[in-house]
Amino acid sequence: MAENNPFGFDPDDLDRVVREAGEELRELKDRIFSFLEPPVAPTRTQPLPETTGEKGDGVWVVYTTDDDGVARVDQVHRTELDALRTLKGNTDPRRSVRFLPYGMSVSILDRPSATDESAAEDSATGDTAPDDTTGEN
Repeated sequence: MAENNPFGFDPDDLDRVVREAGEELRELKDRIFSFLEPPVAPTRTQPLPETTGEKGDGVWVVYTTDDDGVARVDQVHRTELDALRTLKGNTDPRRSVRFLPYGMSVSILDRPSATDESAAEDSATGDTAPDDTTGEN
């Protein structure tokens, strides 16, 4: 130990000091270059138009649809969180929450009935009902 330590430190101490000094010099260089670089100007994008829901021009409704697909509003809330809390223990799949903008009719929440859907499918496939009781088109 006396032969490695004539000046009060050994080679491991010297390696550690050089390594730490190198790390600090790299950090200093990064700070200087980041200070000298001009700041990047933020790019301006066209702002998206605010939707009615973001503006808050409406209410959150808890509604139920009956077997015919007609919606009936059960409760009206100012915030989505309040409406969702109301629906927390819901087990009825026909009951749900939606945002309803002011001026919109509740009928927008109606679901098409089974007869409306089958009529739409029939017209899309070309199937038509007979015109009279004889079965002729």
